[in-house]
Amino acid sequence: MIKILFVCHGNICRSPMAEFAMKDLAEKNNCEDKFFIASAATTNDDIGSDMYPNAKAELKKHGISFTPRKARRITRKEYSDWDYIVAMDNENILDLHYIMGGDPENKIKLLLSFSGVNREVSDPWYTRDFATAFNDIKIGCEGLFKGAAKWKNV
Repeated sequence: MIKILFVCHGNICRSPMAEFAMKDLAEKNNCEDKFFIASAATTNDDIGSDMYPNAKAELKKHGISFTPRKARRITRKEYSDWDYIVAMDNENILDLHYIMGGDPENKIKLLLSFSGVNREVSDPWYTRDFATAFNDIKIGCEGLFKGAAKWKNV
């Protein structure tokens, strides 16, 4: 099983959109049983909150289903639980290295790096541009899916 954790600042916009977009990709490729996919925050800012309504609306626009959830913060002891710890921006990368005490197994990556793009997924909490954030998330998830599926022979 391939274990993927998507991470952003508050776990209410980008990382849950990525979580459900990746679950949708796995389902559409009839291999959802080969993946365990979740999301988390690097901060305590929105712990316990559900996904932001605009993020939900963006997923609905693309026909991606989601379930109610509660934002949570990643913990250091989780490092060994995941094959991929996927961050949305460079601040998340720095925070993850701090939280985890480093990245000895090179698991922490920027989402868009899986699609060969060297940039961050902008935070729609600040930009209010959920469509652009989702499009970047989709591109990154597609690259990650292809690479992960090949790596684990899915």
